Amino acid sequence: QVQVVESGGGLVQPGGSLRLSCAASGSILSINVMGWYRQVPGNERELVASITNGGSTNYADSVKGRFTVSRDNAKNTAYLQMNNLKPEDTAVYYCNAHGVVTTRGFLMGSWGKGTLVTVSS
Repeated sequence: QVQVVESGGGLVQPGGSLRLSCAASGSILSINVMGWYRQVPGNERELVASITNGGSTNYADSVKGRFTVSRDNAKNTAYLQMNNLKPEDTAVYYCNAHGVVTTRGFLMGSWGKGTLVTVSS
């Protein structure tokens, strides 16, 4: 079983920064894509940023130039550096490990439980 755990959320003032971490565990051999998503109550979950095991990245237009996604393949960990945060970035941020190869086989994807980011003065 693959577990995904997010951390690093909290309360920050507009213009501030936060760094989220996502750690995947469970006899993992490789993870194809690690993605960060966010969701506001009443809205659909949306992709914020993703990164492949080769380092290719993809960002939502709303965060380009402010957020940076990175990963450490050896640690099965991804990060989301969020700068110049805005109130509209307030959401629960989820991490998804997609295309996971473990010692027991292949898993399409696994979600974490999320971490809350609140941007407010």
